[in-house]
Amino acid sequence: MDDKEQIFERYEALRHRLPNADFAQQAHKVQSLLDITDSIDAFIFDAFGVLNIGENPIPGAGDRLDQLRLAGKQIRILSNAASYNHERATEKFHKLGININPEEVITSRTSAIQGLAPIIWGCIAAPSDDLCDIPAETLRLGDDKADYDRVGGILFLSTETWNETRQAILNESLLQNNRPVRIANADIAAPRGLEFSLEPGQFGHTLVDLGLPDVRFFGKPFPEVFDTVNESLVGIDPSRIAMCGDTLHTDILGAMAYGWKTVLVERDGMFCGANAADFIKRSAIVPTWRVDRI
Repeated sequence: MDDKEQIFERYEALRHRLPNADFAQQAHKVQSLLDITDSIDAFIFDAFGVLNIGENPIPGAGDRLDQLRLAGKQIRILSNAASYNHERATEKFHKLGININPEEVITSRTSAIQGLAPIIWGCIAAPSDDLCDIPAETLRLGDDKADYDRVGGILFLSTETWNETRQAILNESLLQNNRPVRIANADIAAPRGLEFSLEPGQFGHTLVDLGLPDVRFFGKPFPEVFDTVNESLVGIDPSRIAMCGDTLHTDILGAMAYGWKTVLVERDGMFCGANAADFIKRSAIVPTWRVDRI
């Protein structure tokens, strides 16, 4: 997908599968997160479109995180990226020059691999992913349908080598023998510079469209990953937690459904070059605040 309008319409068509939330009537525009520090004790950040675009950090993002820590604020990065384990996720931010502690990084992969049944899980994963953190037996899926038919469940981690041919094999195998599917990244698409990459959520919803009943999505906007963050912020009232993200249907909707405040970051991510206010109006997903960059 390379058109934010297509992505928006796809999310809207899937709205009945997403959490419900109450919203304010109007979002307040602020210059930076420093304008709301009196109201917020913990800032939760999406990665793509907020802290970085691909392998490039967004100017000033790392400095802002340092400023918020100095002000006594808790910091968490909550990413739907599930292509690599926690150690590599943390390492990525260090390579970007962003100061992050390992305990500050939480990904949808962590939620997706919790409580895995003791079966063979067919993993759709990046070639560089050694799957060492998966607490069950795994089989990497490729082009052999026999492998799809053999496994007891599907764990969808990455679209790096995924294509329509492999999706057709997966569709056929699951229609012949339904088994549990865990989509470890609920995103439909993610910003990559001026384009968008298709993410596991898009292919997961294709399975649901086929009528398959046992497909579960992990990551924003679904609650399990918010539970993980909340458990790490002991003693902080949910009304004093702010999710900072660039996507209405994942970051903003999910956090509002969970009772957090929200900040829509508009300049570099999903709404780069677009009028975010128009998409807010059309979706009726209204963040607490709007900001160009954090």
